[in-house]
Amino acid sequence: MTQVAGRTAFITGGGSGVALGQAKVFAKAGCRIAIADIRQDHLDEAMAHFANTDATVMPVLLDITDREAYRRAADDVEAELGPVELLFNTAGVSHFGAIQDATHDDWDWQIDVNLRGVINGIRTFVPRMVERGNGGHIVNTASMSAFVALKGTGIYCTTKMAVRGLTETLALDLDGTGIGVSLLCPGAVNTNIHEALLTRPKHLAETGYYQADPAMFEHLKKVIEIGMEPETLAQHVLKGVQEDQLYILPYAEFRGALEDIHARVMSALARPEDDPDFDRRVARGVPGGERKQEEAA
Repeated sequence: MTQVAGRTAFITGGGSGVALGQAKVFAKAGCRIAIADIRQDHLDEAMAHFANTDATVMPVLLDITDREAYRRAADDVEAELGPVELLFNTAGVSHFGAIQDATHDDWDWQIDVNLRGVINGIRTFVPRMVERGNGGHIVNTASMSAFVALKGTGIYCTTKMAVRGLTETLALDLDGTGIGVSLLCPGAVNTNIHEALLTRPKHLAETGYYQADPAMFEHLKKVIEIGMEPETLAQHVLKGVQEDQLYILPYAEFRGALEDIHARVMSALARPEDDPDFDRRVARGVPGGERKQEEAA
């Protein structure tokens, strides 16, 4: 069990949406909270909510793609709130369209935020957590797009599948350190993620996709507003952290799609009995062979 009360949590994207839901739930669970966000208006709105509570919350204006700014923010937070032992790499952006229409800027923006932003959080805080030896937990937010590819989501899907691989490997690398790792994969959530286009930097403005405008925002909002509420999702995250769950997947509507995907993968995967060289490779300790030997034992 990971105890969360009394710990300091650093939450990216914490001024709104999924991340603000996490801030609210973990604050109620007894955490000191640092909410980092690139939008000052979102930070102001979030702090207005917490002003009516007894929670200890610190706003941090931060572009998570800026490594030096991230380091400075970490120093400031730990000086004020104490060592960060709960890290939530939650901030993310999306812009959808066919891969063949994507510009380099379309790729760079989403990769910078969705993947490099997570990497920057890990690189900033995890060595400190390991050195202190007090345990803790890391939650990387991906998406059901980490498992399910949908037409028009190519860049987003690429980044989220990468976060899945990063998180699964991080869990292996941190085994024995007392630091838990979770992969959160939301489906639809009633948030304002569609407004992320407003934070797209000017030097990455060239796009092959739709432009930010009120009509498009209204359409995108209708698609996601039927989704889970952020605080409901955050309750699943709290449980996942407390129970050290690697996968936090509270979306039963994806069971059919994942069962189909994994069935097709297993159907395509070679069978040991059809591979005359299988026993030799396993005997020599090829990657993957260890699990087969454990199953046989």
